[in-house]
Amino acid sequence: MPALPDDTKTLLDLPIGIDATGVRREFDSMGDVEVPADRYWGAQTERSLHHFNIGDDRMPKPVYHAYGYVKKACAIVNAAAGRLPDEKRDAIIRAANEAIAGRLDDHFPLYVWQTGSGTQSNMNVNEVLSNRAIQLLGGVLGSQHPVGPNDDVNMGQSSNDTFPTAMHIASVFAIDDLLVPEVTRLAATIEQKADGWMDVVKIGRTHLEDAVPLTVGQEWYGWAGQIRAAIADIEASRAGLYQLAVGGTAVGTGLNAPKGFAQDVATKIAELTGRPFVTAPNKFAAQGSLDAMVRAHAALRGLAVALMKVANDMRWLASGPRCGFAELLLPSNEPGSSIMPGKVNPTQCEAMVMIAIQVMGNDTAVSVAGSQGNFELNAMRPVIINNFLHSARILADGCARFREFSVEGTQLNRKKIEDYVNGSVMLVTALSPVIGYQNAAHIAEKAIADGTTLREAALASGKVDAELFDKTIRPLDMVGSGLAGA
Repeated sequence: MPALPDDTKTLLDLPIGIDATGVRREFDSMGDVEVPADRYWGAQTERSLHHFNIGDDRMPKPVYHAYGYVKKACAIVNAAAGRLPDEKRDAIIRAANEAIAGRLDDHFPLYVWQTGSGTQSNMNVNEVLSNRAIQLLGGVLGSQHPVGPNDDVNMGQSSNDTFPTAMHIASVFAIDDLLVPEVTRLAATIEQKADGWMDVVKIGRTHLEDAVPLTVGQEWYGWAGQIRAAIADIEASRAGLYQLAVGGTAVGTGLNAPKGFAQDVATKIAELTGRPFVTAPNKFAAQGSLDAMVRAHAALRGLAVALMKVANDMRWLASGPRCGFAELLLPSNEPGSSIMPGKVNPTQCEAMVMIAIQVMGNDTAVSVAGSQGNFELNAMRPVIINNFLHSARILADGCARFREFSVEGTQLNRKKIEDYVNGSVMLVTALSPVIGYQNAAHIAEKAIADGTTLREAALASGKVDAELFDKTIRPLDMVGSGLAGA
């Protein structure tokens, strides 16, 4: 994330933390609630913890970091318009900076499984920033004075417009800072390996059967091409994520948000984050749907599809060492069996395949959740952002480990590759333009039936002499390029 600007010099540098034990009383519109005395959250957060204690899935912390930008931008805009005193603005900004930096992570405990609008997480942020600001200003925690969670931190906002805004910010950071750099490094490493193997001829395979030759480098460039195309789709998907719902408030009309608030806050968020965020031109679509998130996760699914192909190809080509394809020699990272001594398995490839499966499953959840918008609100937001950030994280980490512990150390079993080329009957394809398809087919069928070499079967057919065969069946001349500009 961008460096945090030093714009809170008017506040004392109070350390984060509350020197207290037991509980304190907090209140909301429904009454008083006891909360842990050493936490900044308030009544609504505590109610959510009580009513939605479901599983172990917590709202991802990047959502709260993103929310810090939203609250900070709103405070700046509200103060500039004279709606928020400078002292409150500075305290909220300082607290928001701490949230952005992850210094308040322990105070954001809520579960994914909560209200579908994300209201409880929004209020969790409002309460934490309010109490932290109160502390900074020398007030009493839980008093909601001089900084209130609703009236000040949430001024001009609704959960319905700020939560999808935080979702988009968190997703863009995940794409830019986490996912794309690691996937790009993987693609570059695959291309580097490919460059070194462009002259190593191997037998291609289609339908899992022997096919005509290509080079190892060409095969690897195919993998890199898939990954590069997936990166382009992911980057393109950011266009929808750059549009922010903030300013639409409850149903998209902007009720209780001042004129120009949506534009001003989006502009400020863009300035604070260094990303080209803009106000969503259609707040009703931005809040009644989560289509931009669905499209963005579909791009992650596309990457998972490509990575599964690469990982599966590598583990099949490395199968062996004696009784499989054994064309690739993968790094031996750890023992592969508790009972079979000396066994080593393609574990990084297996991990990548499992990651791809998980991402595809996540995409199903995202797609179904995205279809559940009702009237002016899609109330399935937490499950979507949880799955999106989960997918982005495991794809990024998986690509890093796959590159470091598998791709970089992969070597070729050149003898095995050469043996496959010499033993292939599909090289007969080069004879087809010379002696005709049917004659070439009969030669291949004869070689397979008799267990002879292609050369032996060709010469025995009488259709080809040794000079013609040797001039025509030249594997390196059969590989072409298949790459633009080559």
